[in-house]
Amino acid sequence: MTDDSVGTVELGDERDEPGEREPGPSDSLRTFGAVVQALREHAGLSRAGFAERVRFSKHTVESVELGRRMPDGAFVERAEEVLGDTGALRKAARHLSRGEAGLATWFRRWARLERVAVSLCTYECRLVPGLLQSEDYARAVFHNSVPPLSDRQLEAQVTARLDRQKMLADRPNVPFSFIVEEHIFRRGLGGRAVTRGLLDHVLELSAPRNVTLQVMPVDVEFHACLDGPVQLLETPECRRLAYSEGQQNGRLISGAKEVSLLCQCYGTLRSQALNPKESRALLERLRGEL
Repeated sequence: MTDDSVGTVELGDERDEPGEREPGPSDSLRTFGAVVQALREHAGLSRAGFAERVRFSKHTVESVELGRRMPDGAFVERAEEVLGDTGALRKAARHLSRGEAGLATWFRRWARLERVAVSLCTYECRLVPGLLQSEDYARAVFHNSVPPLSDRQLEAQVTARLDRQKMLADRPNVPFSFIVEEHIFRRGLGGRAVTRGLLDHVLELSAPRNVTLQVMPVDVEFHACLDGPVQLLETPECRRLAYSEGQQNGRLISGAKEVSLLCQCYGTLRSQALNPKESRALLERLRGEL
């Protein structure tokens, strides 16, 4: 999750260029920055005065305080000396993590949990799950973003999505279960060529033994997950967690009763969906119709 620190630059040599900022401030960067600002103000120092004493530019101080920049070791040490040398900033700096380009802020915590989960279950009724999307399909999804994304933003989104998919191959002992609504594959997002590529991609990714894909047909009488999409995982400590996402927000669910209910809903839905063999046959049939 963490990256190499930004190199030390002395006062007067640095500008806070857009490319040097964090792709999206993480909670830890915002918290660290707020602590620096509070200690600075408590010490009666302006940003300019503090910048001069720590020998970094005022722009850098501002970026750190706003959570836009990862402070390097020299910044932390000098800030400690100027602000009382309590050790608080050194300790806080150990827990800093960068924002991740291409991942929505509300999804980052779940993405970190995904990477260490011992099992992952996903139900989707809006889009093909990100872990199964082809590059062209993902590009079509982000092309429809409102407001429109810049080329740079779109590429960051696509790259992050494809990077997440590496889990399926890199973790062959982890079971991944997907239940996806049939109408999603019939929607034709991006056009016929994109849909053909998507179906090929999904069939390839769902072939390994640790990946199970079930399709929820459109002509069903019963449906256990009418409240919307949900993801479930189990941690290495045998704790079960859930995640629900909506318009511009996401919610990590940790309450035992609520997670248990969602697990029951997912288990019931598995019995209502087509089995993996039937699901694969349906996708192959849809592929043949294009």
